[in-house]
Amino acid sequence: MSTPLIRPAAIIALSVGLVLSPHAMAQGVTGSAAIMKEIRALKEAYEKKTAELEAKIKALEAQKSQQTAKNKTPAGRRIIKDNSFNPSIGLVLNGKASSFTRKTAGDMAGFAIGEEGERGNEGLSIDESELNFSTNIDDKFYGSLTAAIVREEGEDKIELEEAYVQTLPNAGLPDGARLKFGRAFWTFGYLNEQHAHADDFADRPLPYRAYLNKAFNDDGVELSYVLPTEQYFEVGGGAFRGDDFPSGNSVTGLGGSSVFARTGGDLGNNQSWRFGAYAMYSDANARATEEGEVTFNGNSYLYAADVRYTYAPTGNAKAQELILQAEIFQREENGTYNVGGGAVALDDTSVGYYAQAVYKFSPSIRAGIRYSQLDPVDTPAGLVGTDLDSRGHNPRTFSVMADWTNSEFGRIRLQYNHEDLNDVATDKQVILQYVMSLGAHGAHPF
Repeated sequence: MSTPLIRPAAIIALSVGLVLSPHAMAQGVTGSAAIMKEIRALKEAYEKKTAELEAKIKALEAQKSQQTAKNKTPAGRRIIKDNSFNPSIGLVLNGKASSFTRKTAGDMAGFAIGEEGERGNEGLSIDESELNFSTNIDDKFYGSLTAAIVREEGEDKIELEEAYVQTLPNAGLPDGARLKFGRAFWTFGYLNEQHAHADDFADRPLPYRAYLNKAFNDDGVELSYVLPTEQYFEVGGGAFRGDDFPSGNSVTGLGGSSVFARTGGDLGNNQSWRFGAYAMYSDANARATEEGEVTFNGNSYLYAADVRYTYAPTGNAKAQELILQAEIFQREENGTYNVGGGAVALDDTSVGYYAQAVYKFSPSIRAGIRYSQLDPVDTPAGLVGTDLDSRGHNPRTFSVMADWTNSEFGRIRLQYNHEDLNDVATDKQVILQYVMSLGAHGAHPF
């Protein structure tokens, strides 16, 4: 406090005034006594005010200590501060206006695909509206739930896409390790981990539609580990229930498994790359097609590899960017297809792939092209004339798109598809899509 400095200064100032004043010297002893009396009165008044201020400061400090003690949380309870543990809520509105030259989709030659692998609805439609809740559960776990609202057969339905828990860095696992369990879009290929509205095109390429029924999100658990190396390198694997395509109707509850490895890095200041390799085993028991007419019983082995390259000409990817991306799949299945009441043995090895290029001309304008194709197995004699008869045809699709992004929360896209799924007729498709995000919006992966 300033009290020790103020008291001597006041006394010295008054004393000097007395010494230098001729009038004060002339007053003699009587005048000096009166002046000293006044000085003592000033001193007492000052000390009284100082004591009052010190008492108020102590009272405020005591009040603050009592409030702090009152607000303390008992041990073991979660401290909620600044709403940091309230869930982030996000809503994605995704709609389309589509025009097709073929009124019926037609079969995908040589493949029995699931319901989600079919093309979308013609005309005006709400594709999928997604509602997401996510937050840190505590200092060790993160949780997320995503529900999709879709319209099927004239009825609105709610489908659970993701509901998982994921460990945070201080969960007690080794540095770089992460455990994820529940239902999620698991690590397989590049597109599978992200929601469809985050894709660069309005629909998924043919390999995802044929081999994964658009996306694989079975119930399961996955462990991944980022190696402590200078270059990014990640390995991992998972175990799954076995109910989601390409599995089906699990008996044991452990009908699927996977392994993967990914690596990548930068090339200078404005280029980057990533490469991944994946393998998945699925045990299929009466895996059904979209109409439930064809079922498969047996084992399915799916292998994939993806590569991605990005180049920012100006060094700022938000302003201009070129993205080249490709994936290749190989599926080996052995078992029986039940077609028309009869079982046909099949040893199937097929290949599917796609390649795409997307260029961002400015922060809001992009354009892209994509080609995808499937190479089915030669049709066994028992499947000739059925929906699984490839008739020597390789399904293929060529797509071009352009989109306008007003912000990271709103995008409008126009796309044209030249789709040739079988030897009957080509389907020419025009799709106008909007993707609007409300509330929290997570970052998209590299």
